[in-house]
Amino acid sequence: MVLITYDVETVTSSGERRLRRVAKECQNYGQRVQNSVFECVLTEAQFVVLRNKIVSIIDGEKDSVRFYFLGNNWNNRVEYIGKKTSFDVTSELII
Repeated sequence: MVLITYDVETVTSSGERRLRRVAKECQNYGQRVQNSVFECVLTEAQFVVLRNKIVSIIDGEKDSVRFYFLGNNWNNRVEYIGKKTSFDVTSELII
């Protein structure tokens, strides 16, 4: 489980575009749990691919991205308070 958080400058139209692109890439690998926070269950290979995509999108002078690795017992370390609108990211997904 990797928790991905990001802060992308949105003062310019190019910043807004970067924000949408980062969100789209994260959405391809996990679920949005807050505006700029995603929970992703990733293999090491998937993490490398996603990280490289995000690095190619952001402006390192203006934007920041953090990856928090929650380990094998992540499900015992996540606590929810308030409305829970997420789904179980480890369950099967039928499309």
